[in-house]
This record gives sequence, C-alpha cells and structure tokens, in this order.
Amino acid sequence: MFGTLWFVSLAVTPYLISQAIDRGLAPRRPGVLLAWAAVVLIVGVASAGLGIMRHRSMTKLRLAAALRTVDLVMTHATRLGAALPRRVTAGEVVTIGISDVWTVGRAMNAGGVGVASVVAVGVIAFLLQRISGLLALVVVAGVPALALVIGPLLRRAQRAGGHYREHQGRLNGRLVDVVGGLRVLNGLGGKEAHQARYERESAGLRDVGYRVGGPSAWIGALGEGLPVVYLAVVIWLAARLAVTGGLTVGQLVAVYGYTAMLVIPVSVFIFVGFDVTRGVIAARRVTDFLRLPADDPSGDPAPPGPAVLHDPESGVCAEPGRLTALASDRPADSAAVLERLGRYRAGDATWGGRPLAGIAQPEIRARILVAEHDAHLFAGPLREVVAGAGEPDDDRVRRALDIAVAHDVGADLDRPVDWGGRNLSGGQRQRVRLARAVYADPEMLLAAEPTSAVDAHTEAAIADRLSTARAGRGTVLATTSPVLLDRADTVHYLVGGRVAATGTHAELLRSEPGYRALVTRAFGSDE
Repeated sequence: MFGTLWFVSLAVTPYLISQAIDRGLAPRRPGVLLAWAAVVLIVGVASAGLGIMRHRSMTKLRLAAALRTVDLVMTHATRLGAALPRRVTAGEVVTIGISDVWTVGRAMNAGGVGVASVVAVGVIAFLLQRISGLLALVVVAGVPALALVIGPLLRRAQRAGGHYREHQGRLNGRLVDVVGGLRVLNGLGGKEAHQARYERESAGLRDVGYRVGGPSAWIGALGEGLPVVYLAVVIWLAARLAVTGGLTVGQLVAVYGYTAMLVIPVSVFIFVGFDVTRGVIAARRVTDFLRLPADDPSGDPAPPGPAVLHDPESGVCAEPGRLTALASDRPADSAAVLERLGRYRAGDATWGGRPLAGIAQPEIRARILVAEHDAHLFAGPLREVVAGAGEPDDDRVRRALDIAVAHDVGADLDRPVDWGGRNLSGGQRQRVRLARAVYADPEMLLAAEPTSAVDAHTEAAIADRLSTARAGRGTVLATTSPVLLDRADTVHYLVGGRVAATGTHAELLRSEPGYRALVTRAFGSDE
C-alpha cells in the first residue's frame, strides 16, 4: 500500500506541475499559480512521508520473511536432532543460516515495490494517454520489450547462481570441518595441507563467482542504462509533438516528468527480477532442507525394566547394574558401538532381546544416554548447563559436579558458561559434560573417553566416585585408561571392531598381550 501510494504521488506530480504552468504561469495568473504550487507542495510532503513508510514497511517485510525462515530452519534442525549430521553437512546449514534466509527476504521486494511499480506504470500510461495515445503506446509496449532483453540474462544468472550456491555449501562444509578439528590438525601437522586444499577450492568458487558476475553485471548495467534510453525515446517523440503544436509547454514538461519518473519503476522491475531469481535459488535450498525426514519417534514399547543392551556387530553386551568398559585398538570402533547401542547409528542392536530400531525413540532417549566426548555445551549459568532441559536442583548439581571432580568449576553455580564452553579449559569442559551426564541419572549411561583430558590424580578420583555413584545402574565407558578399566566389572577388548576377549582388567592383562600393549601404551609406560 505504501509503495503504491508513494509511486502514485510521484506520478501525479508532473501532472500538477503541468497544470500550474498551463493555467497559472502561461496566462500570468499568480493566484492560480500559487494554488497549484501549494498542491504540489502538499503532494511532495505526502510523498516524502509515504517514501519513509514504504521503506520502513519493506524493511520489516524483508526481516520478517528472513526471520520466519530462520525459525522454520531452526525448528526443523531441532526436530532432526541427532539425525541432522547424517542428513546434511554443517556447511550447508551454515550457508542457509547466514546467506539463504536473507536472500529469501530480499525477494520479498517483489511483493512491495514490485507490485507498486506495476501500478505506477499503469497510472503513467493513463496520464500519457490523455496527452498522446502514441506516447502511451510506447510506454505500455516498452516494459515487455525490456523483459525480453533482461529475461535471458536472468535465466542465465539463475543457472550460474545455483551452481555457485552448491559450491558455496561444500566449501563452507570444508571450513566448518577444518575449524572444528583445528587442534587435531595442528597436532598431526596437517594444518598446511588442509589450508592449501581450502585455498584451491576457494579459488574454484571464485571462478564460479565470476561466471555468476557476468550476467549479474549486464543486468546491473541494463538496469541503469535501458531506462535512460527509454526516457530519451519518449522525450524525443514528445519534443516533436511540441514543435508541431501537438503539446503545450505544460504538457511537454509533464511528459518529461512522467518519463523521468518512469525510470524508477522500470529499474525496480529489473532489480526485483534479479532478487527473485536469487531468492528462488535460496528458497529451493531451504525447502530441500525442510523436506529432510526426521527420525520416526513411533515404535514398540521399551522393556519394562532394566535390560541387557547387545550389539551383534561387535559382540558387545552391556548388562544393567554393571560397569562395562570397551577398550579398542581403534577408538572410532568403540565410539561406533556406543552410537549403535544408543540408536544414533543404524545397526542390529537389541535391548532386552528386542530390536532397538523398532522401539519408540522417546523411550530410548529417556532411559539411555550417550555422552559424547565432544558433546556441545550451551551458554548459561553453570547450574543450567549441568541440569540440561530440566529445572535445576542445586543439591543434585553440586553432587554431580563433585562426582565429576569439577570443584574448581562448581564453586559458584551462577558462574556463566560461554557458548561451547569457550571460557573453560579442555579438562573443565570434559568434567562439566560428565557432570551433566551424571545429573541426568539415566538407566544406562554410555560415555566415550570421559577422562581423556584430566590428570592421573583427577582421573583416579573420578573413577572411584563414578563407580560408586552409578552402583545399581548400567554404565558403559569407551576408554583405554587403566584407572577406569580397573574399576570396570567387565572389560571388552575390541580388535577391528569385534570383541576379541572379555574379562576383568586384571584377567585381560595376564591373558591378552595385545590388550596389555594397548593399555600400557595408553598409560605412557612400556612396563
């Protein structure tokens, strides 16, 4: 509405000026001239106000569209939960969040100034028709002619933009992976190799960007240049009519004003078309993401009470009420076992003899907790970070922090924790994660390397307190720490992802040379 009224106010201003010239200035009637000048002033002030409101409303519309899209994307990402990394790369999600949603917002210009431009062209054609049918015909025919010139460029820009967007998502995924593993890359000396690879792929994306820039530059040039040519044609025709007496001085001025004003909606047509073209590309990526299927929460009921978890692929059994440890020659294998037992990875795992894949997901999540080594920490006061989604119980929070030997962190439960635990050391982050898992008090806790970032003294304290706190509850730890392995009721020694031997830590040390070598190597001793 504001855009249309603004354009109409601009369109009628040349008409008012022509009336002031023909009825007041030419016949030398000061009163009439002043009256028409006052009307021009009033319309000018109104036009200024309408222009401000148009800009405000369009900005709000763009932001609302972008933020609603963000809300949809975040809601669906939350719905996908643990399935998200298996369905789409982190780079794709980042690109949607920082680029696509705002591009979709810009496409909303078509619903504001785009529609208003159509009305403006109609109003100008009507006013010109009252002066000259020829001029009105040129105006009406000129807009489709511009579309014929710009249309192929827009289609080309759309194809190139889609190709660019795919490259951009892959490159952002590479960046997220590199940044996430920067410490590991530094330790392995692979930072330079990944940097070189990223530079090559970035150069490739730049080249694709040049192919997008070609049609985009032509669209920009034509958007500025063609309306000027259009203006010249109409003014030339009007000048010829004025010379032959077909137009009055006021009408000639009006035609110039109409045509000069027409440059604005014609330029808007071109740039709105470009925005819509890019918006369609972005919207397709967003809708592709929103179509990703979430895990089906429905299924059969879980076992009525604590039951054995079994992973046929590895041979691992985790009994309720016992502390089970997984010591693997490849840490990724033991982590995969935990993911299958927690139904975060496809497999044939069973719970109480029932296929885990067929049990309702909410029941699994409520009773089996997988505590990953690098699980995310949200920002907030320490008590809320440890308590998770539930209402914090300060006594339980302190008890969980004590079990995790996180007294250096938990002295003040109001202590703020930054996003990702950035204001904590690596060891503190790991102990806060462990405290959060202990606070949840699941029926079965599956934890990967819960003490890898702490010193031996702290690790021994955690081992004692955790085994005591989890007495009567099932716990599975993926670890090669002799301190934790010594506290375990059962140790599964995995080779190549399969159980090679099972027993207590002491029994395996005596009977399995491979296990002994693995544990002593992890402990940092050859004896």
